[in-house]
Amino acid sequence: MGHKVHPYGFRIGIIKPWLAKWYADRDYASLLQEDMRIRRLVEKQLANASVSQTEIERGINHVTVTVHTAKPGIVIGKGGANVEFLRTAIGKLTDKKVKLEIKEILQPELDAMLVAQNVANQLERRIAFRKAIKQTIQRTIKAGAKGVKIQVSGRLGGSEMSRTEWDKEGRIPLGTLRADISYGMVHAHTTYGRIGVKAWIYRGEQLGEAPGSARTEPREPRARTPRTRTAAATGGRTRRAATAVAEAPAAEEQAAVTEAPPPAEQPAVTEAPPPAEQPAAQPAAEQPAAERPAEAPASATDEAATAEAAVPEPEVTAAEEPAAEEKTDSAKTGEEA
Repeated sequence: MGHKVHPYGFRIGIIKPWLAKWYADRDYASLLQEDMRIRRLVEKQLANASVSQTEIERGINHVTVTVHTAKPGIVIGKGGANVEFLRTAIGKLTDKKVKLEIKEILQPELDAMLVAQNVANQLERRIAFRKAIKQTIQRTIKAGAKGVKIQVSGRLGGSEMSRTEWDKEGRIPLGTLRADISYGMVHAHTTYGRIGVKAWIYRGEQLGEAPGSARTEPREPRARTPRTRTAAATGGRTRRAATAVAEAPAAEEQAAVTEAPPPAEQPAVTEAPPPAEQPAAQPAAEQPAAERPAEAPASATDEAATAEAAVPEPEVTAAEEPAAEEKTDSAKTGEEA
């Protein structure tokens, strides 16, 4: 617990670039000391120009020094006099050709080094540290920061015993590598001792861009993608084929279920009302012709049967009945013989 990691060094090569871009095998120590002397010179010469950081890039026969400042007019000077003076001073520290570049910081409120310098200048002018911290945090949040933390340590207010005070607003995800966090530390030289000022500014997340290009606006929410089944490294094709064969009938059944139209609503089967009591059927002779039901012949056979039934049978008279009986008796007698 309590092991602090520098926020900038923790993210170098991930979302932050190197401030010294060169490589050396045998002359590493001498070149490192030369870089330190150049940085101290720039910090001393441009103390009132709000310099945030200095990048040094080395080639075969040249050294490129890039100064990031919020006040490029002071660094350049009238007619570029200050730039030429600074280039000459840096040339005395190295035996290579010096190239000096000036880059402007568009939003000084989002740079932790400049914010810490502002608080340190206020403490040197004997402004109450709580008031200085509160006002600086409000300006930084208003500029678009997602979170700010400022800490001061030392003989605050001229007290005999030193202490540490800090204030924070928003969130500072120090353990998130994709979080773009600007960090700065400055010493305020007061009449009653030195007071250290530290500032952390969370400027949003950075993904996909080149290291060093900060993202200050919130990211859009990611669209959820449906999960897909991935086959194992071994037997993947067989497993996918079996899965496809097994899922094909289910898919067809599901398609049939979804495509088949719903059955039409059939009318409810209602019981036929009982037939009304009809009067007793009258004989055909007594019924009038208008009331007789018309019979439709179903077929040719039915028509023939109807025609035969319609032919009247000859009436048998009383005189013919005995003759018929005699014929019957004679027929019986013949059969017996």
